Amino acid sequence: MPALAASTLSYFQAIVIGLLQGVTELFPISSLGHSVLVPELLGWDSLVKGQSASESFYLAFLVGLHVATALALLLFFRSDWKRVILGFFSSVRKRRIETSAERMAWLLIVGTIPVGIVGLVFEHSLRTIFAKPIAASIFLFINGLILLLGERLRRRSEVRVLAAEHAHHDDPDGYVGRDLETLSLREGLVIGSAQCLALFAGISRSGVTMVAGLTRGLDHEDAAHLSFLFATPIILAAGVYKLPDLAGHNGDGVRGQVIVGSIAAFIAAYASVRFLTRFFKTRTLTPFAIYCLVVGALMTIGQL
Repeated sequence: MPALAASTLSYFQAIVIGLLQGVTELFPISSLGHSVLVPELLGWDSLVKGQSASESFYLAFLVGLHVATALALLLFFRSDWKRVILGFFSSVRKRRIETSAERMAWLLIVGTIPVGIVGLVFEHSLRTIFAKPIAASIFLFINGLILLLGERLRRRSEVRVLAAEHAHHDDPDGYVGRDLETLSLREGLVIGSAQCLALFAGISRSGVTMVAGLTRGLDHEDAAHLSFLFATPIILAAGVYKLPDLAGHNGDGVRGQVIVGSIAAFIAAYASVRFLTRFFKTRTLTPFAIYCLVVGALMTIGQL
């Protein structure tokens, strides 16, 4: 499919989409779904079509936003990533895992490999098929159901027992939360693999990863923390992998907008992760589930 014309991407649109990307990539409400639905609501038809096109200026523009979002996460969690990187090299040198930093390094590696492979193989076809308003609306509704299911499952007796069997702590509401460092590599693989669902527009990467963490006995704060760490290399790799699109003809006419939009995405992402790390100390996924159910249902009905 030929590249779509770039003349319709204004600087105002770049700022709006940049802010949208920075927020929805981290809030459990799906950035991919909102990058389809919000332009649809605003009547930005060229952007809606560009999302599901084989190649387009809009996709090239989104590359810069992904990189900016990942950089915001790297900056916010810089101390974590320093420990993780040092832990990786120390474990390689010793050929065994001893410290929590070393375990976290390998948790992230093992959990990132599946979604990296699946993304390389299926991302293009899934996006061209499902990154459309009606599909994104339906999957956004499903995302709300997944979040509610996660809240229900975390309170089951077997999950409480699982948390209590490992080193744990108590939440302010009395819920026993398993310590993040007690996760096994197999559990890291399962939690990280949940990110594959986010290839469907409307399913949130952070949301499904948090749900997977909650079902393994983590509390909301640690589940969110882990989801942000898992997301960082994936978002960054996805952006860097597609940088040639931005450097090529698809980027013609939008490189200035990319800079403006990326600045907006960076600021929004940093503010979002700062807010969410505090929010999940005492709050749950339920408000986001309700939002997804209501918006997904209304958008679906409106397009039938």
